[in-house]
Amino acid sequence: MPERQIRLFGDPVLKTVSAPIEIIDDRVTRLVVDLLDSVRLPGRAGVAAAQIGVNLRAFSYNVDGVIGYILNPVVVEVSGEPALVEEGCLSVPGLWYPTKRYPFARVTGTDLAGEPVELAGDGLMAQALQHETDHLDGFLYIDKLDKENRRAAMKEIRESDWF
Repeated sequence: MPERQIRLFGDPVLKTVSAPIEIIDDRVTRLVVDLLDSVRLPGRAGVAAAQIGVNLRAFSYNVDGVIGYILNPVVVEVSGEPALVEEGCLSVPGLWYPTKRYPFARVTGTDLAGEPVELAGDGLMAQALQHETDHLDGFLYIDKLDKENRRAAMKEIRESDWF
């Protein structure tokens, strides 16, 4: 199955808090397949359900050759001194800005069988866990930029050919 079209900045689903998944049914199973297909493309570290237009708490990840997903993720731990890391987003194509992220993150959730899942990591994995969970809470990384960078990002967005 081909990857789903990524929703872009300005789409209301990206600013909506995603609903928890209460029943794991065929719809949720198809969502996971779509998320996994969508994250397999080169250069993609994660795809949140909201980015493919589905208002449910789920995301897929593709970090260091490991591809997976998690349902109802909750950040349960971040640690280390937050640092600025270059960050981009499929929903804001072509923009990269320094974003404050913790160097370590841990999330918990479930899989399609309802079994507990824990994802943790540092570096890119920590960044992806924080970034994708933010999507599920209705935030884009540009929402976390300092005033000067946010102003520059918004100018770039307004001048982009995709907006």
